[in-house]
Amino acid sequence: MKSQLLKVIGGTFIAFLVFATATSVTIFGQDAQRDGAEEPKIEDAQGRPSHFARLVGVWDTQVSLRVCQTGAVIRTFPSLGTFHADGTMMDSTSGIPQGAKTPGQGVWTATDDVNFIFRFKSFSFDAAGNPTGWTVITHYGRLRYGLDQYSSAGNAQVFDMNGNLLFTGCSTTTATRFQ
Repeated sequence: MKSQLLKVIGGTFIAFLVFATATSVTIFGQDAQRDGAEEPKIEDAQGRPSHFARLVGVWDTQVSLRVCQTGAVIRTFPSLGTFHADGTMMDSTSGIPQGAKTPGQGVWTATDDVNFIFRFKSFSFDAAGNPTGWTVITHYGRLRYGLDQYSSAGNAQVFDMNGNLLFTGCSTTTATRFQ
């Protein structure tokens, strides 16, 4: 019983790390303008503002796992996030060995010209390859001036194989377009 509990806790910690590797979290209060310059406008084929065109692409991301109560950084590691034009996304992280989790798959939406929300899910496994549960990461992000950087903040909910919430963790991210 004790070893089974340790396996679940270990898998849960790995899932939390996966969450933190996620892709982004808004550091609120950062302005999308710099030095009074106006944010560049992106338009679709009909000349209307296109919120979705702003985030689409691959992003190099630095994920910082944080203590939720204090904001203190636990650790930081790189990840890659891909935002597709159809509102889907994928996440891959260096924060957890790939054999211990699946890539994150999810959805995102723009809430205005520079703000967005994304949410993705990945499954976790113990060292023997047995499934231990899943993690759902939700972040609120903000594109920064020039549309080539963003920051985000959010949480990860870690579940066991029965869908019981084991814990919630916090993280922030900063990202630049991969080129």
